[in-house]
Amino acid sequence: MSDATLDPAATPLRQRIGQLGPLIALILLVILGALSSETFLTTENVLNVLTRSSIIGIIAIGATFVITARGLDLSVGAMAALVAGLGIMGMNWFLAHMSPMAALVTGMTLALVIGMLAGLLNGSLVVFARIEAFIVTLGTMGIMRSLVTWMSDGGSISLDFALRDAGRGLYYGAVLGIPVPVIIFAVLAALGEFVMTRMRFGRHVTAIGSNPDVSRYSAIPVNGVRLATYVLQGACVGLATLIYVPRLGAVTPSTGMLWELEAIAAVIIGGTALAGGFGRVWGTVVGVLILGLVANILNLTSYFSPHLNGAFQGTIIVIAVLLQRRRSGI
Repeated sequence: MSDATLDPAATPLRQRIGQLGPLIALILLVILGALSSETFLTTENVLNVLTRSSIIGIIAIGATFVITARGLDLSVGAMAALVAGLGIMGMNWFLAHMSPMAALVTGMTLALVIGMLAGLLNGSLVVFARIEAFIVTLGTMGIMRSLVTWMSDGGSISLDFALRDAGRGLYYGAVLGIPVPVIIFAVLAALGEFVMTRMRFGRHVTAIGSNPDVSRYSAIPVNGVRLATYVLQGACVGLATLIYVPRLGAVTPSTGMLWELEAIAAVIIGGTALAGGFGRVWGTVVGVLILGLVANILNLTSYFSPHLNGAFQGTIIVIAVLLQRRRSGI
C-alpha cells in the first residue's frame, strides 16, 4: 500500500509532501534546536542524541513490522526489564563457571532467546488464542513487570563489575568515532527497510495488514507471518536490552518504563499506518530521531520542563493518528 492509496484524492505534490512530512519535521526540529542552544549541533551532543535514540530505535524497528501487520505490542518496556533481569542473573551465574567474556556472551545469547520467547508468547496468544493484541500485551506487560519486581524483591538486580567492564564497549564503544549502538541501529534499520520493501516476508506483512482474509485466499501463511512479527519484536527488544545493560549496570522494576510509548510514537510519526497495511522502516528511524531531538531540546533549553517529555510524545501520537485518519478519509 502506498501513500497515494491512503489519500486517493491527493495531488502528486500533496502526496510527496505527505511522504516527506516526517523528514521535513525533523529538519525543522534541527533548525529549532540550533537556534535555541549553542551546544545543540556540537559533535558530543549529536552523538549523545543518536546513541540514546538507538535503543528505542531498535525496538521500534520490530514494532514497525508488528503494527504493519495490524498488531500491537504494549509489553516491550516490561519485556526489556524482564530480559535484562534474567540476563543479568544468568551472566552472574555463568561468571562463577567461566571467564567474564564467555559469561557475557553466554548470558547475552540467553537474554536474546528470552526476548524471542516472550515475543512468541505474545504472538501465540494473539494468533492462536485469538485474543486482541491490546488485551494480550497489556496483560503480559503487567505479568512481566510483576516478575521483575518479585525477582528483585522490589529493589534491583546488579551486574557483576567484571561483567560491566567486559561489556562496556557495547554501549560506550565506538568505531571510527561512531558509537557502537548507532552502528547496530543503522545496520538493523537498513536490513529492516530491505526486508519490508524488497523481500517476500515484508510484502506478506503489508498484505496481511491490508486485508488478512484476502491474504489467506492468496495462499499467504497469515498466522505464521503474524507470529513471526511478534518474535521479531521480541528479538529487537532483547538486542536493545543487551546494548543497554552495560550502561544500566542493574535492573529495577521501573526499567524500560514507557518504552512502549516511545516505540509506538516513533512508528506512527514515521508514517506507518496504525490500522496496518502500510509501513516504512526509514520513517520509523526519522520518528525515533524526532523524539530524541524533542527530548534533547527540552533538556537544553528552559522554554519547557524536561519532565513534560512524555506529554509531548503523547500529543505527537494523537496528532499523527489524526493526520492518518484525515488522509484515509475516515
